[in-house]
Amino acid sequence: MSTSAIALQTPDGSTFVARLLQDILGVPVGLADIIGSAISFVVAFAVVYLAGKAVLLPLLSRVMNRRGIEAHAKKPLMRIVGVVVIFAALTVALAAAGFPNFLQSVATIAAAATLAIGLALQDVLQNFVAGVFIFTDKPFRIGDWIEWDGNSGVVEDISFRVTRVRTFDNELLTVPNSQLTDGVIKNPVAKDKLRLQVPFGIGYDDDIDAATEIIVEEAESDPDILDDPAPSVRLTELGDSSVTLTSRVWIASPSRSDFVKTRGKYVQRVKQRFDDAGIDIPYPNRTVGGNLTISDSESLGAGADD
Repeated sequence: MSTSAIALQTPDGSTFVARLLQDILGVPVGLADIIGSAISFVVAFAVVYLAGKAVLLPLLSRVMNRRGIEAHAKKPLMRIVGVVVIFAALTVALAAAGFPNFLQSVATIAAAATLAIGLALQDVLQNFVAGVFIFTDKPFRIGDWIEWDGNSGVVEDISFRVTRVRTFDNELLTVPNSQLTDGVIKNPVAKDKLRLQVPFGIGYDDDIDAATEIIVEEAESDPDILDDPAPSVRLTELGDSSVTLTSRVWIASPSRSDFVKTRGKYVQRVKQRFDDAGIDIPYPNRTVGGNLTISDSESLGAGADD
């Protein structure tokens, strides 16, 4: 018998409330036991539950805030603690009402049910464990742009079972967490800076130094491109019809929209400068050759004479 049960029961086994009902109000013994158990259950449950809600949950919230836990992780953790508080209140209430054997039976049934559910829901449990790893390892956060298995998008919500990602075509993907922990996740915006590599092709007869100077000048004049690290240009390929100069620039606080916008404006300005300087941006040329052979030309001629 638990401490709570002992505190609320008299030596003869009846609850303290039941004894008061018998002695003061003259309630029959059987009815007094029933009413006393019910009152003891309600009072014990309310005290433990309200104490947990008023003390434990706010304290846990302050601790998580001091540790800098993300909002998406804080919410499910608070729910789990809330369930634990309800279970603790139920346990104390059953003991206070004088039902320790019932509590043991419930615990046995719950253990068996947990085993059966665990075997039937292995995939769900796998995703749940993966969700725990996502919360602890923090490979990405809500609002991050991520890429995995040929997919990409912005994270909108993270739960213990699935992660919801909004693609750049405005499609909502509900991804099981195990898919995001078993493979490689690319998070281009995990850090404060992102490097862009922008290739520019020029003709073989064009001045490489002049083209390089234009590319660097346009990068340095763009307020969205960082000065440190400084922009750089390297000759990276000698193609069939062009010489490829690859510009390497850095942007701050990157997001998918910032990346696309900055890159587009940068390429447009370089193209305009190339046009003004007479620098050609070649496109592949294809030469098609061959012979046309007509067989049995004599029979064709005879047919024409007829």
